Amino acid sequence: MLDTPEAVVDALRENNGRPHGMQRTVTAEELAEAAAVFEDPAVLVTALLELMLAYEFTGEHRKSPVVFARLLKLWDTAPESFSQWEAHQIFWRFKWVTTSLLQVPEVPLVTIHGWIDQMRTRYAAAEHGMQPVAAMRYHVAAHTGVGIPDAFDLWATRPRTELSDCEACEIRHFAVHQVLAGNDTGALDTWAPVLGGGASCTEEPQMSQARALLPLLRAGRVDEARSHHLAGYRKVRGSTGMQDEVGLHLEFCALSRNEGRGLEILAENRPLFEASGAPLSHLGFLTGTEVLLARLVADGHADTAVAGPPGRNWTAGDLLTRVRSDADRIAAAFDARNGTAVVGERRRARLSQLPLIDEALPLGLRSSLPRPPVPEAAVTAAAATAAAEVPEDFVALVREARRLAAEGHPGAARLWKRVDERLADGSAVHDDRLGPADLLRAELAEQRAYLLTREDRHEASRTELARAADLFTQVGMEWHALSARTRLFAWKTVFDDAPDGDEVAGPDEEAVRAGIDEALAEAERLKSEAPLTDGADAVSEGEAAAEGDPGAERVLEYLSVLYSCAFAAYQDLRRQLPEPPVSAIERFESVTGMLHTEAERLSVPHQVAAARQFVADVAGRRGDLERAQEELRAALKDIEASGRPWRAIRPRALLAQFLVVADQAAEATQLMHQSMADAVRYGDTEFATGPAHALLGHAASHLGDRSGAVRHLSEAAARFDQDGEHNEAAELRLQLADVLADSGQQADAVAVLESVLAGETASQLEERLAAQARLTLARGLRELEEFLASAEEFLRLADTIAGWKVGPLHTMVAAETATALAMAQRAEAADAAYERAVASHADAPRPSQIVRMMCEFARLTMLFQGADGLEAALGHLARADGVLAAVPDDAEDFTPWAEAGGVHYRRARVLADADKFPEALTQAEAAIAAYDQGGEHAEAPRAEAVRMAALIEGEGLDHPKEAIARLRTAATRARNANLPEAAEILDALRHRFENRRG
Repeated sequence: MLDTPEAVVDALRENNGRPHGMQRTVTAEELAEAAAVFEDPAVLVTALLELMLAYEFTGEHRKSPVVFARLLKLWDTAPESFSQWEAHQIFWRFKWVTTSLLQVPEVPLVTIHGWIDQMRTRYAAAEHGMQPVAAMRYHVAAHTGVGIPDAFDLWATRPRTELSDCEACEIRHFAVHQVLAGNDTGALDTWAPVLGGGASCTEEPQMSQARALLPLLRAGRVDEARSHHLAGYRKVRGSTGMQDEVGLHLEFCALSRNEGRGLEILAENRPLFEASGAPLSHLGFLTGTEVLLARLVADGHADTAVAGPPGRNWTAGDLLTRVRSDADRIAAAFDARNGTAVVGERRRARLSQLPLIDEALPLGLRSSLPRPPVPEAAVTAAAATAAAEVPEDFVALVREARRLAAEGHPGAARLWKRVDERLADGSAVHDDRLGPADLLRAELAEQRAYLLTREDRHEASRTELARAADLFTQVGMEWHALSARTRLFAWKTVFDDAPDGDEVAGPDEEAVRAGIDEALAEAERLKSEAPLTDGADAVSEGEAAAEGDPGAERVLEYLSVLYSCAFAAYQDLRRQLPEPPVSAIERFESVTGMLHTEAERLSVPHQVAAARQFVADVAGRRGDLERAQEELRAALKDIEASGRPWRAIRPRALLAQFLVVADQAAEATQLMHQSMADAVRYGDTEFATGPAHALLGHAASHLGDRSGAVRHLSEAAARFDQDGEHNEAAELRLQLADVLADSGQQADAVAVLESVLAGETASQLEERLAAQARLTLARGLRELEEFLASAEEFLRLADTIAGWKVGPLHTMVAAETATALAMAQRAEAADAAYERAVASHADAPRPSQIVRMMCEFARLTMLFQGADGLEAALGHLARADGVLAAVPDDAEDFTPWAEAGGVHYRRARVLADADKFPEALTQAEAAIAAYDQGGEHAEAPRAEAVRMAALIEGEGLDHPKEAIARLRTAATRARNANLPEAAEILDALRHRFENRRG
C-alpha cells in the first residue's frame, strides 16, 4: 500500500537495500509513479534520485537523462524540497547525464555540449569549481577523438573540487588516457593505488581491473593479470551496468588463450545480448565477444555450441556472424553521430589483436572447453634432434626404431608408430634385411601393448603382449619371448579388468611368488644353455642389439626379465604398505638385489639404476627418506655413466618428491625443472607433467613463492582436468585457494572455489571433497563480506552432509550457517539455525564452535540494534557461559582459557557499547585473567583485552592515568613476547591518552 508519503519513503528505503538489478529498477519506477501523486514534492525528489541511481547502475542510460530533467525542474521550482544531500546530488549527477548521453548515438553532439554548457553555468552560479566541467569536456573529446590533448590539459591541470569524481574513478580515467596513448607502463603506474587496494569506490576496483588486463599481459605481469581477472570478473558478472567490463574480460580470455573460460563467461552473461539501454557499453560487450568468437573459429571450433541471444541454439560461427553485424551497425552509428571514425577504428584495433602469450595462462579454474593439444610440430628443435628425424627409407626407419628402443629412448615410440602406419597404409612392405617378418610383427605387437596400457585398455594390451611372446617364440628368440611373458605377468600384478577400466587390487601373494619363480627358473635354464658374459659395452649395446648382435640382445632381455620380476615384487610390497609381511619384503629385496648384481656384472648401469629406484621408492614410502635420497642420487650417477640422460627423468622427479617431504624444496624445484626440460628435450610425451607441476606448486609454497605456487598449482589442475581426473584437479584447486587466501587474495580464492563447484563435473566429485570445497567457499565469501552468498553456501553444505553420521560436523556447519545468516541480517533464519546448532551440540558437542557463535550473535545484536539490543546480547553470552560450564574437564579439542577469555572480552565490549563502563572494565579484566592462564599462546588475545580495558578505563571512566600505566606494562610484555605490532598499537593508545592529558 503506497497511499501515503510515509509508505513510499519506507518502500524507497527498503528498495535501496536491494542489489542493483531488474527488480530494484522496476520497483524504483513504480515508486516514482506513486510519489508523483502527492502534493509534497520532497517525496518525488527522493524517488527520482533513487530511480536515476537504479538506471545508472543497470545501464539504462537512455532513460537516466529524462529523470534528471525532471529533477532539475523540481530544483528550479521547489529547491526547498531538497535536503542538503539531495541538493549536492543535483550538481553531482550533471556528470552522469553527460556520460549517459554519450552512450546513445541518437543524441547529437550539440545536445551533449549544451548539457555541459548548462552544467558550467549552474556550477558557476553556485560557486563550484570547474574541474568537473573540464572532465566532461575531456570525456567527449576522448570519445570522439577530437581535441584530446587540449581537453586533457584543461582537465588534468585544474584542482580537484568536492564535485570531482572520486579519486579511484579519476585514477581510472587518467590511466585509460595513457593506455589510449600507447603508454601501458605509465598507465599501470597510475593505476597502482586502485589495483593495489589503496583507492576504491562503488565502481572500483572492478572497472579498472577490467581495463588493466591487457596492459598487464602486454607488460608480462601475468600473475597480476590472472588475479585481477579472477577478482574483478566476480564483481561485474551478470551486471547490465558493466557490459563494457564483461566484454574486456571476454577479450582477456581470448588473448590469454583461455577460450573455455570465455565461453563460460558468455553463458553467465547471456542476458547482456538484449541489454540495449547503453549502446556504447553494449558495443564494448559485443566487441569483446567477437574477439573471443573469432579466436574460437580460427582455431577450428566454429561448430562449438555457445551461449547467445535467447530464443535459439547458437554455434560459435553463427554467433560470430550475428555479433559482428550488430557491433558494426552500432559502431557506424557512433561514428556518424561524432563525425569521426574513432569508435570504429578502436573496435577494429581490438579485433586485430592476436593472443599475447604463447601458451594458455593458468587461471586455476576448471574449464568446460579442453585445451587444444600441443601440435607435434611444436616440439622444440632440441627434442627433434635428440629423437632423430624419421627416416624415409623403411629399412632405416625400422633399424633406428630398434636402436632407440634398445636404449630406452622415448623417441622410439614415435618411430614404431610410423612403422606401423606405413605397413598399414601399404607405403612400405617387409624387407628381408630386417630379419623374419614375424620378428617385426612381434616388435609391433609389443609396442601396441604399451600404447594400449597407457589408454587403460588392459585386456587388449595383454592380448597384444601375449601375441608378441608367441611370435618371438616362433622366430626362435626365446629371451625376447620370456621377457614379453614376464612383462605380461608383471602388468597383471597392477592391472585387472574392471568394468570401468579402473585400477584394482592385483593378484595375491602366492601368485606373485609363483610368477617370479617361474620366470627366474626359465631364465636360469636359458642361461645354462647359452651363458651370458659380462663386458657388454654400456654405450653401444643399443646399436649392437639393433644390428642383431645375439649377445647384446640376450643381455638386454635377461635384464628386462629381472626388471619385470622386480616390478612385480615392488607392486606386491607397495600394496601391503605400511606394514607388509616379512615374506614380501624378503622377496622384494632378493629380486631387486639380483637385478642390481647382474646389471653390474653385465655392465648395464641403467638397469643398476632401475634396481636402485625400486629400493628408493619403497624406502621413501616407509619413511626412510635418507636412504631413498642416497639410492636415487646413486641411480642418477649410474644413468650418467650409461650415456642415456633421458633415463634420468623419472628418478630425478622421484628424488624431487622426497626432497619436498624432507623440506628441501629449493633443490627439489631445480631437479623437477630439469626433469620437465629433459622430457621436452627428448620427446618424452609420457612424462606426467600434471604431478610435476603439482610438486612444483607445493615446493614454491614451502619456499614462500606464492606467485610460483599459484602458477604451478593452476597448471597442474588444468592438466588433471585434461586427463579426466577431476577429483585430483579439485584437490589441487583447494590447495590453490588456500595459497591465494593466505597471500591476501581472498577474492581470487573464491573464484577458484566457485569454479570447482560449478558445471557438470561438480556432480562427479567425491562427496567429501565437494563438501570441503563448499565449506572453504562459504568461509571465503564471509571473509569478503558477501554474507548472504556465504549463508547460501553453508545451507547447501548442510544439505550435503545431512545424511552423514559425523555429529560434530553437523554442529560446526549449523553454527557457521547461523552466523552467516545473522551477518546477512536474515534474523528469522539466523535464529532458527542458531537453535539447530545448539540442539546439534547437545547430541554432538562442539563447545568452542557454539561459544564463538554465541559471542558473534552478541556482537551483531549490538551492531544492528545498539543499546536496545543489550539484553539480547547479554542473553547470548549467558548461554555461552552455560555451554562452558557444562564442558567436562577431559574434553578434547577444547581450550578453556581461550573460550572463557573470549566470552569475557565480548561481554566487556557489549557493556561498553551500552555505556556500562564499570561492569565492562570488570569483564575486560576477567578476560585478561583468563588469558593469563594460557601462557605464551595467549599473549596476542591478552594484549587486545588489555587494549579494551584501557579504552574503557581511559575514555569511558575518565581514568587516563590508570590506563596509561596499564598500557605501558602491556606494551613491554608484548615486545618480550615477540609481538611488535601489538606493542605498537598499545603504545599508540598510550600516547593518545598522554597527549590528551598534556
